[in-house]
Amino acid sequence: MAKSKGERRSTFTLAAFAGPGLPFAGLGLPLAVHLSPFYAESVGLSLSVVGAIFMAVKLADIPFDPILGGWMDRTRTKIGRFKPWMLACVPVLLAATWLMFMPLGPASPALDLFNGLAQGFGREAYLTVALILVYIGFSMAALAQTSWAATLSADYDQRSRIYGAWQMGNVVGMLLILALPVVITNLFKGTHEQGVEAMGWFIIITLPITVGLAVWKVPEPPPTTECHAKLSDYIAFFKLTAVRRLMITDLLYGLAPGVTGALALFYFKAAKGMSDGQANILIFLYFAAGLAGAPLWAWAATKLGKHKALAVAGLCYAAAYVGVWLAPHGNFPLQALAMLCVGLPFSATPILLRSMMADVGDEERLKSGEDRTGMLYALLTATNKVGYAVAVATYWPLDMAGFDKTPGASNTPEAIGALTLLFVGLPIVLLLAGALIIRGFPIDEARQKANRAALEAQGQAG
Repeated sequence: MAKSKGERRSTFTLAAFAGPGLPFAGLGLPLAVHLSPFYAESVGLSLSVVGAIFMAVKLADIPFDPILGGWMDRTRTKIGRFKPWMLACVPVLLAATWLMFMPLGPASPALDLFNGLAQGFGREAYLTVALILVYIGFSMAALAQTSWAATLSADYDQRSRIYGAWQMGNVVGMLLILALPVVITNLFKGTHEQGVEAMGWFIIITLPITVGLAVWKVPEPPPTTECHAKLSDYIAFFKLTAVRRLMITDLLYGLAPGVTGALALFYFKAAKGMSDGQANILIFLYFAAGLAGAPLWAWAATKLGKHKALAVAGLCYAAAYVGVWLAPHGNFPLQALAMLCVGLPFSATPILLRSMMADVGDEERLKSGEDRTGMLYALLTATNKVGYAVAVATYWPLDMAGFDKTPGASNTPEAIGALTLLFVGLPIVLLLAGALIIRGFPIDEARQKANRAALEAQGQAG
């Protein structure tokens, strides 16, 4: 008997599907948390230069996502639309990881290779080239996997379960990658640079294994319609209230943790008096709480509806940041408790926003007669990148406030005040605004089920 589209996918299938989240998150988290401070502190670039390069490359990469989404929707192969792109991202990300994580050392093959090609243009050029490769591969990976997830079930609640599993894979990858520098520096007495290299090796080893298993074991239901995607189709998407609200919320909710990631190491060490090890533990606790919160928010969506659960998560997120600010200087236990509270709502955004976009895809397909899943998810990857690009731009006002990034440096009260305002105050404002906007999302469970029934009547229930 053919599998019902609303039937639960097995735990093994979801685990195999979530597996690539380990290397993908293992790459994405250091980009947001470790690599920008790493290139500022260990490689020796200024905060402003690092912030400018990260932001410029991210913003330049954003137009690639809409184009890529159209290519994916038009792809037709024996193994599916999205699986070929998952496979294609592997060599790109392997090369990018080698360049990005291993630029230092007297005998670094990556740096030697780049210097031979760039004729000594310098580490700014090296960082730019490595980032371009990273974001091309990451766009292919993120867009293919999240679009593929949307095809695995047509059920309103099962979609939250699928994206919940996907997010748990991401968070497990984050936790493993966060643990590596701690293990290298504390247990093996290695350097910070060796810890960063260990992150790179984790990605290089796990990437082909997890992507291969997912492509082999997880089905991809074929599309029921042809797609003649054009870039002008995005204009029609922007006319949909549901799409606009999702994009704005994704931007606001994505910018808040982006700011947290970009400034966390600076904030905990300079403003809260934590050591390197304590700061890394606090970030680890943040994502550990995110792992624990993933099933909680998938469950909350079944009780409240996805958009209401997401609004509640935003309010909880904003309130938890107040605890981070109030935790006394040097008090690690209270700071740890505050970060656990901040981390609990972390997973709500990636799970529920992407599940809601799958519901938008049903309604859009009902109106247009075409399955443009990849193009819709390209909107979310684009807004997410804008958020993280702007987050790194917080380095500019921090530099202008006179903040000294040097480990152990003595900063002025004004510099610490600017750091605190950016790390705590800015996310609170963004999260409150996002919660207000997503409350008005128009597609609830009843409307989604009506859309599915109409698609089935038209023979487009794939």
